[in-house]
Amino acid sequence: MRANIAIVTLVTAGLAAAEAPPQAHPYRKQYMHETFGKKAYIGTAGRAAFGQALNRPHEWGRGPSGFGKRLASGFATHVVKNSIQYGVASIRHEDLEYHRSTKRGFGPRLQHALVSTVVTHKTTTGQRTVAAGRISGAMGSGLISRAWQPARLRTVSSGLSTGGIMLGAEAGMNVAREFWPRKRHVAAAQGRHS
Repeated sequence: MRANIAIVTLVTAGLAAAEAPPQAHPYRKQYMHETFGKKAYIGTAGRAAFGQALNRPHEWGRGPSGFGKRLASGFATHVVKNSIQYGVASIRHEDLEYHRSTKRGFGPRLQHALVSTVVTHKTTTGQRTVAAGRISGAMGSGLISRAWQPARLRTVSSGLSTGGIMLGAEAGMNVAREFWPRKRHVAAAQGRHS
């Protein structure tokens, strides 16, 4: 009975918080879009399908139940990662957007894309700083996600490995963002504003 009352109290408090008027927060809209937008669901489903094809972790099996566990695990990890990342970035005033390099040549642009994974700029001063939000989001979610993984994966090294893979994936996305051809009207508009 007490457990039911506690659950009802938590749900009621959560609903009241959801109904409260949102406070102005610079990352709120971006956080909601990146965490619960269509792209997030498609990405989570794609990663779950990849894990299903490789049967990783094998303890979850290949059936619908295994896919459901992979999907739930992937989405929970994604929510934890973004919650930590946006929270820390907000406190530290870190810019979470990727900005293309202004340099020419493959090497300097590649270096910029890779370094931008772990270095960003302050939104208040423009000075370079460690991307603590991005790093702590990846590592924190990698470690926290161990709580619902099979027993053999509930280790610190497994969590750190997962966090490292997330940072590596972010670096790969930065490289794609850097070298993906721009649409002409976007490039022209950016040229007018610089």
